[in-house]
Amino acid sequence: QVQLVESGGGLVQTGGSLRLSCVASRSPFSVNVMAWHRQAPGKARELVAAMHSSGITNYASSVKGRFTISRDNAKNTVYLQMNSLKPEDTAVYSCSLGTGFSSPQFWGQGTQVTVSS
Repeated sequence: QVQLVESGGGLVQTGGSLRLSCVASRSPFSVNVMAWHRQAPGKARELVAAMHSSGITNYASSVKGRFTISRDNAKNTVYLQMNSLKPEDTAVYSCSLGTGFSSPQFWGQGTQVTVSS
């Protein structure tokens, strides 16, 4: 079993920054994708950013230029630096681990991010 634990969420004002972290207990895949997703109340979950173990990244258009994903493969950790936060970024942010950009297989419990106007 693989456990993913997120941290770093919280309450921030519009224009502020937060850095999320997600640690995987292990990675059963030598080549993998770690990603961040978010789900706002009443909305479907959406991919925010993803990063392949090779370094290839993928971002949602709504966060490009504001959010940066990075990872430490040796520590099975992925980060999400969120700058210029907006109220519409308010959501529960969850990380995932899988073998491809479209195939997350393990999920964390999520961390709440709230951006006040």
